[in-house]
Amino acid sequence: MQLSPESNNPKDYLDEIPPVVVFNTPLIQQKIHEIESATTNLHDRAKMAFEIARDKISHSFDTGSKVITINAEDVLQKKEGICFAKSHLLATLLRGMGIPTGFCYQRVLRAGSVDSGYALHGLNAIYFEDTGWFRVDPRGNKPGVNSQFSIEKEQLAYPIRTELGEIDYPYIFKKPLPSVLDSMHESADCHELFYKRPEMIG
Repeated sequence: MQLSPESNNPKDYLDEIPPVVVFNTPLIQQKIHEIESATTNLHDRAKMAFEIARDKISHSFDTGSKVITINAEDVLQKKEGICFAKSHLLATLLRGMGIPTGFCYQRVLRAGSVDSGYALHGLNAIYFEDTGWFRVDPRGNKPGVNSQFSIEKEQLAYPIRTELGEIDYPYIFKKPLPSVLDSMHESADCHELFYKRPEMIG
């Protein structure tokens, strides 16, 4: 897929977005220090951050948790969140290390069938000077889902089935979609959020 950045300037994907993406909080700074102390290679740092968001943060829908986390510090503290929250954490860690990171979305079946309706799914795009933009999905693996950090060939969580009405949006946004954040703020718990997520972009 030909990705479509909202801005052609990668530096526009380094900004904080209070209160969702904030670098200078205790846990975020601690985690960034751990990553930067482990390697000086930017690709390796990005992969480490991706694996933290993918593997160390439980997916709230998978565990049946009612807790909604939104901002990166809260996600890291509570160690749980849905796809949007995990993408907020990954963007925060990477932007905090000077690695441009954007927000991407897909329209997927909410519960595996057309009758269940649709919901947006959140993931990220990362930029390196030597590679350009590429997407990763920190959703979290489980049987049937095997997302990996791969620059050369995408390995995301969900294969998009256009014949079932799913959509793989090519856009790389500088900020999380307002409709996504609104759905998270306005839901009483994750059970409500499961059905309240936006169905599409725009």
